Amino acid sequence: MANTTSDPTDGGGAEEIEAGRERWQRRYDSARTRDADFTSLSGRPLQPVYGPAPGAGAPGFERVGWPGEFPFTRGLHPTGYRGRAWTIRQFAGFGNARQTNERYKMILASGGGGLSVAFDMPTLMGHDSDSPHALGEVGHCGVAIDSVADMDLLFDGIPLGATTTSMTISGPAIPAFCMYLVAAERQGVDTRTLNGTLQTDIFKEYIAQKEWLYPPEPQLRLIGDLMEYCAEHIPAYKPLSVSGYHIREAGATAGQELAYTLADGFGYVELGLSRGLDVDAFAPGLSFFFDAHIDFFEEIAKFRAARRIWARRLRDVYGARTEKAQWLRFHTQTAGVSLTAQQPYNNVVRTAVEALAAVLGGTNSLHTNALDETLALPTEQSAEIALRTQQVLMEETGVVNVADPLGGSWYLEALTDELEAEAERIFAEILRMGGGEGAEHAIGPMTSGILAGIENGYFSSEIAESAFQYQQALEKGDKRIVGVNCHTGTVSGELDILRISHEVEHEQKRELAERRSRRDGAAVDAALAALLEGVRAGDRNLIPLIMDAARAEATMGEICATMGEEFGTYTEDPRF
Repeated sequence: MANTTSDPTDGGGAEEIEAGRERWQRRYDSARTRDADFTSLSGRPLQPVYGPAPGAGAPGFERVGWPGEFPFTRGLHPTGYRGRAWTIRQFAGFGNARQTNERYKMILASGGGGLSVAFDMPTLMGHDSDSPHALGEVGHCGVAIDSVADMDLLFDGIPLGATTTSMTISGPAIPAFCMYLVAAERQGVDTRTLNGTLQTDIFKEYIAQKEWLYPPEPQLRLIGDLMEYCAEHIPAYKPLSVSGYHIREAGATAGQELAYTLADGFGYVELGLSRGLDVDAFAPGLSFFFDAHIDFFEEIAKFRAARRIWARRLRDVYGARTEKAQWLRFHTQTAGVSLTAQQPYNNVVRTAVEALAAVLGGTNSLHTNALDETLALPTEQSAEIALRTQQVLMEETGVVNVADPLGGSWYLEALTDELEAEAERIFAEILRMGGGEGAEHAIGPMTSGILAGIENGYFSSEIAESAFQYQQALEKGDKRIVGVNCHTGTVSGELDILRISHEVEHEQKRELAERRSRRDGAAVDAALAALLEGVRAGDRNLIPLIMDAARAEATMGEICATMGEEFGTYTEDPRF
């Protein structure tokens, strides 16, 4: 595709740098900034951004540039966090919808800027709470959602039209989304005004998390339907959050997380293009979800490289002409896998360091893990500490005063370049597996490579090898974890942890049975039959049909099973 956008930061000579500084200044002056004190703790005035000294050249500066300019290495906006700080979006869900609703209200009242829904395992796998597959799992790692009635309770007293909501679910993401839309309708909200994010990223399920319902092709059909529906009916809503978090938590390195995540994103761009969508219209609806691990500078470099890679490929390969279509927006969660059951109070320190890396890397929103999450779901006290960690960073440390304050560091820029180069090597391997750019592709060359890598076990084996190498380094003592393989003495005792009562499962099953007895069975049957007909037609957008089923109080399990009659199931080949 033609390149229709010039690179405004081309060149590292003194004249080019000064021209870039002037462009940045004009943008900064015309942008809105927060009414806040942007001085140091000692009262020292701080510039909104720093760069080479006036009149000085800096070879390679075009790869670094100025905030708000292509390739966006230093951030998407000229103001950095002076314009708007990151959104505090705490991930929460446990037990039933009533219990989680109480936690959400606590988060919002304590200063949280948005909600992020954690679903329990049966919901993530498309099962109802009374399914034999759900036994013993209801409400234990998130909230149980069986029908729209649960969504109504989940957001009771929380105006969906004024609250951005993220939902971390992929296999049955589309039925969950439709239930969310119906819940908004019942609140009297115009669904066209909704703003939030649905994860929907099925590639990372086959690659790392292993929570899918159907084979890849039917899942991609559903995602394509969702992209079309949101582009036409809910323009502010982001139908895809491409997740590297779960890839990293499975044992991937920073470079693998970066490359596999962006490759997945390119696959979804190809999916949108294959549906005839305008890349400048749908690409702004794609967002990303990254892990913030414990290696401070490597993580910052990873985030900066991600923005640069995405912008260049969206412009040069996929033809995105507008800045918003070239922007990589991302949410970050601190690394759950870095938390330890031993000496759990150390996890507060780990989380703070990881959160600071995310912020210095320019995250758009952030979740901070609680100190007890390696043992159980967070208690109210530990959830508050996690929230306050972000607020201390935002209000006390001065990190919001300067855009990309580490930009220009020799170490950081070298790491950024190295991670970018590693990602490009991995992209080339994925494309090779798919037959290369010149082959025939049903959706696109990166998509073909991803599907081939899923089928031949490439991703799983590469991640497993990285995890094995790290574990070996831990066991040899080459890598150290405080409280685990060094500094193991402690005076701290056991934590009081949140325990989910078995009564939650019994109560959820009871309520589900009552709902089934009260609903119009004929209406449910008719809606599910219409859905199945739409699935078999092959060319109908399924979102309205799933919404009709949700309005009739069809359950998550019933909707997913109905589509599964035609889509079938998927079994991964075992590999060692």
